[in-house]
Amino acid sequence: MTRASDLKKSDVIEHNGGLYVIRQIEVQSPSARGAATLYRVRATAVGGGSKFEERFKGDDDVPTVDLQRRPVRFSYVDGAEHIFMDEEDFTQYPLRSEDIEDELAFVTEDTGGLLALRVGDSVIGLELPQAVELTIQETAPAMKAASASARTKPATLETGLVIQVPEYIQEGERVKVNTLERKFMSRA
Repeated sequence: MTRASDLKKSDVIEHNGGLYVIRQIEVQSPSARGAATLYRVRATAVGGGSKFEERFKGDDDVPTVDLQRRPVRFSYVDGAEHIFMDEEDFTQYPLRSEDIEDELAFVTEDTGGLLALRVGDSVIGLELPQAVELTIQETAPAMKAASASARTKPATLETGLVIQVPEYIQEGERVKVNTLERKFMSRA
C-alpha cells in the first residue's frame, strides 16, 4: 500500500483485480481550509487495453505492486514494437510503440539511464532519466545580436520533439532536455 500523495508516474496499482500503470497524475489543491488535496490518477492496463481515471485524497492508501527496474538500451524497431536490451544479462524486451509513445520523444540509440519496469516476467514500460541530451535538427538561424535574455524560438530535436530554446542556440548543437517538463535546460 502506498499513500496517494506518494504515487509517481509509472507506478503500478491494483484496481478491480487488474494491474494498471499510472500515466498521469494531476494534483488539485482546494482553496478551502481543512480540505484535502486531491490526486487525479489516469492509468492504463498492463499490456494495453482498458484505461481508468480515479481521484484519491492525499492520505488514502492505494494498493501498489512492486516493480523491478532493469537498466536497458534501445536496440531496434520491429514493426509496431521497440526492442530494448537489458544491459546486464542481454535479455531483449519488446514494448509496443503505442504504450511508450510519450517516452519515445526522448529515446535514441545512445540514450543512457533508461530503466525497464518489470512486474513478474512482463515488461510494462520505461522510466526515463531526469534529463537527456539530444541534437537540434532544425531551428531558425542564430541572431547576431541575440542576448542571453528570456527570448526563445522553437527547435525540432532529432526525435521529432519540438521545444523552446534560447535565440543563440543553432542547428546541430546538443542540448539537455528535462524529460518531466519537456523543456530546455542547457547546452550539453
